[in-house]
Amino acid sequence: MAEYDLTAKLGRYFDRHLVFPLLEFLTERNIFDEKEILRAKYELLQNTTMVDFQLDIHNKLNPEGEEPKELIEKREEIVSRFTELSQAVQPLLDAVVTEDAARLIEHQRNSDSMLALNFLQKNFDIERNMVDALYNFARYVYDCGDYSRAATNLGLYRALVPSSDKNMMSCLWGKLASEILMQRWDDAYDDLNQLKEAIETNSTRSPLDLLHQRTWFIHWSLFVYFNHPRGRDDLVQLFLGSATSGANQTNVYLNTLQTASPHLLRYLAAAESYAFRDPITEFLECLYVHFDFDGAQKKLRDCTAVLNNDFFLIGCADEFMENARLLIFETFCRIHHCITLDMLAEKLNMGIEEAERWIVNLIRNASLDAKIDSQKGVVVMGSQVLSPYQTSNWSNYQTQQSQASTTVAPVVE
Repeated sequence: MAEYDLTAKLGRYFDRHLVFPLLEFLTERNIFDEKEILRAKYELLQNTTMVDFQLDIHNKLNPEGEEPKELIEKREEIVSRFTELSQAVQPLLDAVVTEDAARLIEHQRNSDSMLALNFLQKNFDIERNMVDALYNFARYVYDCGDYSRAATNLGLYRALVPSSDKNMMSCLWGKLASEILMQRWDDAYDDLNQLKEAIETNSTRSPLDLLHQRTWFIHWSLFVYFNHPRGRDDLVQLFLGSATSGANQTNVYLNTLQTASPHLLRYLAAAESYAFRDPITEFLECLYVHFDFDGAQKKLRDCTAVLNNDFFLIGCADEFMENARLLIFETFCRIHHCITLDMLAEKLNMGIEEAERWIVNLIRNASLDAKIDSQKGVVVMGSQVLSPYQTSNWSNYQTQQSQASTTVAPVVE
């Protein structure tokens, strides 16, 4: 299923450190040749300071070769630079853990107050240039792969400077990336929301810059939305919810999706099928546009492979398949009053006994107005009231079918 892999598309919008989890995932799925993925990792590491990781990959690619001399020298330079930067910020790090300073910093963490920095200047001789050095140190340790220390220092920097600070946006992005890479999803969720607010409240950004920021945001948000308990609801709300600026305003994130990233949300991208197609979007198109149940059933088989090989969607595979079967069943039953079990099992990509148990559970859970005639092997649907919109859709479907040479599925009534 390599042709449906989105890693190359997604990677264009990720910090290089965020690409590594996706490459690790591809290694586990055996979608690509292992050496091809190792080479991709090695290229990603070229502009980082994770030299030990780079040496490890080099040795895997060249088991008989010697370690490159330039990487050995680079390691020595990295250690020297780390020592220099850490010494420059140590007085600040010592000061902020004192009781009064820590309490003041925590109190103003979500405000634009300069009280904490003024307190540090007055009591510990901490000047503003040392706070700037903290930002540089945080960026450096992030580049070294020390994400925990990076998150701590970036969080401290954010608490000490106003929201208008020249490094604030970079700080917010770095803090979010650090929490994602440590899989601290509650912290990442909070950071994601703070980043979104910062993007939307900055009135000085050009429309093009806003588009870029929102495009990066919706890509990075996938890590959080597919790992946080409230994430999926928030993701749907982000794209399908009402615009925050008023009912007549378009949803800016849906607009960003349509403009820059139709590949992003595979299930919402059905509306973008002219720009991006895969089995998931084609399944929805078969079902809701063409009412082609045979085609939808075939695409559903392909969806299994796509979901199981997608870094973000693998955790949704079972839930997706269950809901996809419900969509097929609901659509099919609105057209046919009486359906044979073997036909229904085929449409749902299930065995006959499995399909019968599945329908029985729907009836028991009051999700389905129907009864099963096991002797005749049929499901008889109860009366259902359709909205005018639904009636129009089904009328269009019936018109299409009357003009076709064959029917999608015969009515066995």
